[in-house]
Amino acid sequence: MKRRDSEAKTPHSQEDASHSMEKDSPGQTMPKQTTDVDRLVGIRITALRKARGMSQTALGNAVGVTFQQVQKYEKGQNRVGAGRLREIARLLEVPVSAFFEETEPRENAQEDVFGFLSAHGAIELLRAYAQIEDEQMRRDVLALVRSAARLAQNRTAAPAADPA
Repeated sequence: MKRRDSEAKTPHSQEDASHSMEKDSPGQTMPKQTTDVDRLVGIRITALRKARGMSQTALGNAVGVTFQQVQKYEKGQNRVGAGRLREIARLLEVPVSAFFEETEPRENAQEDVFGFLSAHGAIELLRAYAQIEDEQMRRDVLALVRSAARLAQNRTAAPAADPA
């Protein structure tokens, strides 16, 4: 004999259902907040995705989410679940650990490659540099960029001269 769902419920199961509804009701549970780790993971997803030349749409399609969801992951507004992060790592051909901080703190935060890659134009500069096959030309380009960086640093460090 088949039972209907309403007949299958016992007073005990109804009590359990109402108890769980109380726990899940608004005001009694706090929504999960994103953390600095979520933002770090997002920054690294962005850098690695751009390094692969992949769009947010392509990444989203590959992992089954919209590009808007990828944007939220990258901005650290939404958490990336473990399974989805594993799939993103596979697509970007990196270990999952690439999305997290190293265990040893660094003296200079600028040494973090992901910080560099998030700078405007960094990915494009690296791609162009990688296309230079001549080793001497690469050394010359590196010397030029270092000189430009020193000049920029000296301009910001030195007070503006009075044009009197």
